Amino acid sequence: MNQSVTKALKLLCLFSEIKREISLQEMHEMTGMPKATAYRLLTSLEEGGLLRKMKHSEHDIRYRLGIRLLELGNLVSEDLELRRAAFDHMKALCKEINEVVHLSICEGEEAIYIEKVESNQAVRLYTRVGKRLPLYVGSGPKLLLANLPKMRQKEVISRMTFEEFTPQTITNEQALYQELDTIKEQGFAVSLGEQDPDTVGLSYPIRDYSGEVVGALGVTGPSMRFSEERKGEILEKTKKAAQAISNDLGFRGNGE
Repeated sequence: MNQSVTKALKLLCLFSEIKREISLQEMHEMTGMPKATAYRLLTSLEEGGLLRKMKHSEHDIRYRLGIRLLELGNLVSEDLELRRAAFDHMKALCKEINEVVHLSICEGEEAIYIEKVESNQAVRLYTRVGKRLPLYVGSGPKLLLANLPKMRQKEVISRMTFEEFTPQTITNEQALYQELDTIKEQGFAVSLGEQDPDTVGLSYPIRDYSGEVVGALGVTGPSMRFSEERKGEILEKTKKAAQAISNDLGFRGNGE
C-alpha cells in the first residue's frame, strides 16, 4: 500500500468512542509521526471531508472525524442490510432451481456482485463476489442501468466504451437504449450469451422502502439447461424471491 495512504489511515484509526477530538501534538505523540508529515496528511483528509478542524482557541486546534465518513458508512450499511435481507431468500431460490443465484448492485458506473449462492451442478457459470462488470453486459447490470434516473443513465451511457465480450454483446448506444426500454416495459432483464457464450442470465429488481431499485437478483447458467419452459419457471420463482427481499426491505408495492 502507498506509504502516504498507510499513514493517513493510521491517523484516522486513532479516533474512538472515548477519543473523538485529537490535536496535532497528540497525534505526533501517539504515532511518532513527524508533525510536518502529520499536518500535511491532516490537511488532505480535511479537504476530502474525512476530518473536520475544530478551533477551540488560537492555541487549541483539534480534529474530528468528518461527515464524508458518515456518508461512506451509510453506503456500507445499506449494502450489508441488502445482503442480510437477501441471503436466506437466495439460498431458498438456489435450492429450488439448482442454478447459481447472485446479487448485484450499481457502484459508480459499474455493477458489482455482492453476494452469491452456488448450485451443485457440475457445469455452471463462474461468478465471484466482488466481480465488476460494465452496465451494458449481463442481465443484472442492464437491469440496474435501466432503473437509474434518466439524467444519470444518459450521463453513464455517454461515457461508455463498448467492448465486445462475445458476438451477442451490445456494442452501441442505440441498441442499448432499445434494450433498456424493453427491460423497463417487461420488468426484468435477460442476457443470452452476452458475457460468456452459451449462457443465460435472468434478473429481477430489488426495491427498498421508497421503491428505488437497490439491487438485482440474478440467476445464471448454461443455455442447455434453460429451455423456454424452464426459463419461464425460473423467471417466476426469481420474481417471487426478489419481491420477498423487497418486502423485507420495507417495499409495499408489487414491483411492477
